[in-house]
Amino acid sequence: MRGTEQLFIGNEWVAPSTTATIRVIAPHTEQPVARVPAPGAADVDRAVSAARAAFDTGPWPRLDPAERVAIVRRLAELYAARVDEIADVISTEMGAPLTFSRSAHARLPGAMIRAFADIAEEYPWTESRPGFLGSNVLVCKRPVGVVGAIIPWNMPMFLTVAKLIPALLAGCTVVLKPSPETPLDANLMAELIEQLELPPGVVSVLPGDRAVGRYLVSHPGIDKVSFTGSTAAGRQVAEACGAALRKVGLELGGKSAAVVLDDADPADFASGMRVAGLMNSGQACVAQTRILLPRSRYREYVDALVSMVEKLSVGDPFDPATQVGPMVSQHQQERVRGYIEQGQREGAKLLVGGTELPDGLRRGWYVRPTLFVDVDNAMRIAQEEIFGPVLSVVPYDDEDHAVKLADATEYGLSGSVWTPDLDRGLAVARRIRTGTLGINQPYSMDPFAPFGGVKNSGIGREFGREGLDGFLDTTSISIRPVRRGTDRAGS
Repeated sequence: MRGTEQLFIGNEWVAPSTTATIRVIAPHTEQPVARVPAPGAADVDRAVSAARAAFDTGPWPRLDPAERVAIVRRLAELYAARVDEIADVISTEMGAPLTFSRSAHARLPGAMIRAFADIAEEYPWTESRPGFLGSNVLVCKRPVGVVGAIIPWNMPMFLTVAKLIPALLAGCTVVLKPSPETPLDANLMAELIEQLELPPGVVSVLPGDRAVGRYLVSHPGIDKVSFTGSTAAGRQVAEACGAALRKVGLELGGKSAAVVLDDADPADFASGMRVAGLMNSGQACVAQTRILLPRSRYREYVDALVSMVEKLSVGDPFDPATQVGPMVSQHQQERVRGYIEQGQREGAKLLVGGTELPDGLRRGWYVRPTLFVDVDNAMRIAQEEIFGPVLSVVPYDDEDHAVKLADATEYGLSGSVWTPDLDRGLAVARRIRTGTLGINQPYSMDPFAPFGGVKNSGIGREFGREGLDGFLDTTSISIRPVRRGTDRAGS
């Protein structure tokens, strides 16, 4: 894989401006697996300058949208040829179980590339409307400009595709900043983009730390920032963009609730929660880590959850049997363990898990899958995003109480309702204030459907037509036909 000594700036591999590097550590072994260049401010300047020139004077934003669609479809073909390699790289750099990497981290982004191309192919780039005041109105969609896209480590290729591909289809130029924990898959994407032979300057990839991200967000050459990360960091991004009157899209944190109605099957619900609550080893913003159970059948559902959590296989991400891998870093491991200790101090009952390493593991940044019950919804473990394999069970009295508890959080990203009665489930789902919901499943992250949150979970939407809208400006042109007389100078 290229890029271990160079940065991808303006569609080409170039020498970095500094000698600083990022050391990539495998979470399972705690051993270094690669080094990549760490960009400096001069590299950001160079990338933004290249993107600015490509947008202001280059051909990319001026191509017919069908030409950009064709190029993106070619990228999908190139991606498909390396999908297994992408899965291996992501499991190595961030510790996701290989079975999950192959599906969600690798194959799903490839399908998303094709889906976004389908959306752009059918998108109404120009629309004619009859104006109220008598003129015809032409509504035109135009690329917003230079995009600074910042992604976290937990779903690196998925989020790269979610931002990069719609922006390119819109005609934007992009400076992508992946997390320093997961730079290797980003460099793989850069290699694929290099093969497209795009016009100079269209794409740059700068894996970097928060200082690089802050500099990119504040750079005067950026027209829009698309950010995925924590709510605390999102507030800082929003403040910087607000001061510059710069467009911004934010996909932030969550503390989503799984509302289990009293007619749900305990075994089916518990099996579903293995994915809904613990996908990606619990490192997912949409994870349903608050489980709301009816008091009338509380013990049945708790017993089913205990059985599910106790049976989870934890260990080497490359073992096909592994269901829960390590945390991405030692810092994240310590953070999650701190929340487990906090839950015990708050008085929640710990039924499964804890702070010790899982059985049979002497190294690696692992956290045992943990289940708390009898949790008060006001406790920190029920209110704050832990980002690890920790589930909190909160009892409720009736449906009104369940909806109230589901909404009693600063977040509003996702959620789910579990019941065999779909009409009943939909009625409850419609009452919960959140951006996405699943019924008898976690939200499916369909590329044709808009994804995003309300409250402190974000601003704007990704995926679907709405995701493409986020990288476009709207221009309205009012047209009054000129009536030509038979004799302009005469009577």
